[in-house]
Amino acid sequence: MEMKKRISLELRNRTPAEVAELVVDNCRSSDGEIEGLTDEFKELEFLSMVNVGLTSLAKLPTLPKLRKLELSDNNISGSLETLAEKCANLNYLNLSGNKIKELSTLEALQNLKNLKSLDLFNCEITTLEEYRESIFELLPQVTYLDGFDAEDNEAPDSEADDDDDDDEDGEEGAGQLGDYEEEEEEDEEGSEGGEVGLSYLMKENIQDEEDDGDYVEEEEEEEGEEEEADVRGEKRKRDAEDEGEDDDEDDD
Repeated sequence: MEMKKRISLELRNRTPAEVAELVVDNCRSSDGEIEGLTDEFKELEFLSMVNVGLTSLAKLPTLPKLRKLELSDNNISGSLETLAEKCANLNYLNLSGNKIKELSTLEALQNLKNLKSLDLFNCEITTLEEYRESIFELLPQVTYLDGFDAEDNEAPDSEADDDDDDDEDGEEGAGQLGDYEEEEEEDEEGSEGGEVGLSYLMKENIQDEEDDGDYVEEEEEEEGEEEEADVRGEKRKRDAEDEGEDDDEDDD
């Protein structure tokens, strides 16, 4: 895909002034020059043009806020003075895998006063004797060359920092989730308590009904006993009357 078309697609319904990061890796520059990138990208802070066939930076527009520029795996051999003219706030530059051969080619970077990190992996210049010492001497503002400072201390990984931030956010999120789970557990315990209470009430109601049933049975038994007593009384009364009649007959 041509660079100009790729840049147009990467806008994604935004205006150039709304773009802070732009990645057009592996597209094609038809003539080795930058195409489709204009001064309208005034808010651009990160630009990546890896393996796009660049041979020159002459058409790089003015990008006042650009801080990080990825240009690895191209065919750039010079014209680095454009960077100081158009990207004065640049602090990270990756020129790995380009055609940089001589220290003199890098002299143009002396005007990038904010440049802190420079990568030249797989450039022919890295084969020069005392390569690292020479670069640090030529560009005193540079702290990290190919990922290490002059004392071979590794540069901090910005992605790792981002991961740490994500982990902190994750911990906060986990804390919030933990609170939520605790609340859920409390709700469940409350629900269980409610279920126990309901079961207890139902049991009490059943017991009350059983007690009422026992009471009714007792009443029925008492009524039955009273009826039996009445029957026995009636029988005794009849027997007494029968005995009286028998006595009258004997008297006669």
